[in-house]
Amino acid sequence: MKRIIKWVIILAIVAVAGYFAYDKMFKPQEAPPMEEPVQSITFPVTQETINKTIQVKGKSQYEHETLVYAPFASKVTSWKVENGGQVKKGDILYTLDQETLKNDIATQEATIRKGKLEAELNAFVSQQDEESAALGATEADRLKVLASQEAKRIGDELNEVTAEIQARELASKKERLNTAIYRAPAGGIFLFDSTSERPQTVSDNQYIGKIVDLSKVEFVALVGEQDVFRIKTGMKVDVKMTALKEEKLSGEVTKVAKFATTASGQTNNTSQVPQFEVIIKLDANEHLIGGLSLNGEIEAIRKENATVVSSMAVIHDGDAAYVMLDKGNGEVERRDIKIGLETTDKTEILTGLKPGDTVVLQ
Repeated sequence: MKRIIKWVIILAIVAVAGYFAYDKMFKPQEAPPMEEPVQSITFPVTQETINKTIQVKGKSQYEHETLVYAPFASKVTSWKVENGGQVKKGDILYTLDQETLKNDIATQEATIRKGKLEAELNAFVSQQDEESAALGATEADRLKVLASQEAKRIGDELNEVTAEIQARELASKKERLNTAIYRAPAGGIFLFDSTSERPQTVSDNQYIGKIVDLSKVEFVALVGEQDVFRIKTGMKVDVKMTALKEEKLSGEVTKVAKFATTASGQTNNTSQVPQFEVIIKLDANEHLIGGLSLNGEIEAIRKENATVVSSMAVIHDGDAAYVMLDKGNGEVERRDIKIGLETTDKTEILTGLKPGDTVVLQ
């Protein structure tokens, strides 16, 4: 029985081996798939406007802010404006107490008047002394009169200086009195200083708040030292809001800072990376308010009617550059070129190609 089982296993193995040998030798084999030829990418040479831009980031702020200070120390008798309220130029913002200042003015005027009367009296007494000395007085009396006259002259000069000082002080106080009823120097939204909202008393030149003109907004951007020398006033800027990416704004560079500013807000700090402020005037837009995050592209260089090709087609070989020119009928040749302005996607061709040519990237 064991011999029968053994022969059955041997015959099974031989049968399987024979099947695989036949399949390999006589069954037609499928041909391997053919590789498709690599398609070349072509780029047209065109004539168009090419520009190079500088990317900037920053925030919007209101262009005009008029700071409001107290004209003199006094009590505030009334407020006519609310925080965030709209004001027009000339509107009354607040009224200061005038009594103390009026009393000071009256006292100063009386002092000046007293000084003038004393000067007139001294002049009259001096004249009497001179007349007495002229009527047969002794030599000693005449010397005494001369000394008195010199003292009077010096005294008169001092009195004139004092009178001038008093007159200027009086004019200053009268001018302050005219500002006791304080009117808005500009129109806009009034915002109180957060530390002293609606104070009941004010000191000399105390900061009270500001008037913000909401109709004009500017873009304040910071750029590095690599870009600051390439940015000039008058350059056009394309601006986008971070919050509303689909909203496109336009602007113009109006100011480039001459001094570096650091992230901490301090100047001339060598431990910080220097950055320079660039002010960009923005066109009016209904969605534009202060404090928005903005991105901008400053057009640093612009060339009209330039011969350009995709930068992907340009091959650099050290200081040289070339492209593969499509000659037609499947023929391609190397063409050396001289390049001009380069951007991220376009390259200006100065020599070697003309509009209408086609270059190949294989």
